Amino acid sequence: MKKIILSAVAVMAFGFANAQEVKYGVKGGLNLSNFSGDTEGVNLKSKAGFNVGGFVEIKLSDKFAIQPELLYSTQGAKADNQQEEIGDVIYTADVCFNLSYINVPVMFKYYVADKFNVEAGPQIGFLTSAKTKTTVEGFSGSNEMDVKDAFESIDFGLNFGAGYDFTDHFNAGLRYNLGLANIAKTDAGDDTKLHNGVFSLSVGYKF
Repeated sequence: MKKIILSAVAVMAFGFANAQEVKYGVKGGLNLSNFSGDTEGVNLKSKAGFNVGGFVEIKLSDKFAIQPELLYSTQGAKADNQQEEIGDVIYTADVCFNLSYINVPVMFKYYVADKFNVEAGPQIGFLTSAKTKTTVEGFSGSNEMDVKDAFESIDFGLNFGAGYDFTDHFNAGLRYNLGLANIAKTDAGDDTKLHNGVFSLSVGYKF
């Protein structure tokens, strides 16, 4: 962890030292997230969420830029029609996993054309909350439970995406976050793996 943070600081310091232009901005948009990994027997579906935060675009040349960001992101997944036998009764329930992260991506951008860029870079995420919302078939209402202890507090992944600058101020981007870290907190001997996966569509404003 310390190495990752030091590397990020070094990249930003290098960027500022060699910057031709630095722009600050805000951004926000929609997420479509899901889990992958050891999910056999679970009917997982994507969950809608949102992201919002700020960024710094450090232009190194006409073609290259570094863009560190700080984002609040709601993620998770839905598990529909899950059956559980309690006593002699089989219950069917829908479970929604609601996870929230503070994500810190550092994106390396290449401008393929004057206004169009492709990007890639690492991301570290810090879990702020994790809850399940369960609705049982045949019962009214739903039950919410805190499950933060079942998930790792830190996530790590890679982002891939593309963006377009409509003007000097307004832009939009499409990005996919491939989770590489196991976010399931497991006991000794349990090798269950669970990873985040998030598609994001966002719009931004550069000052």
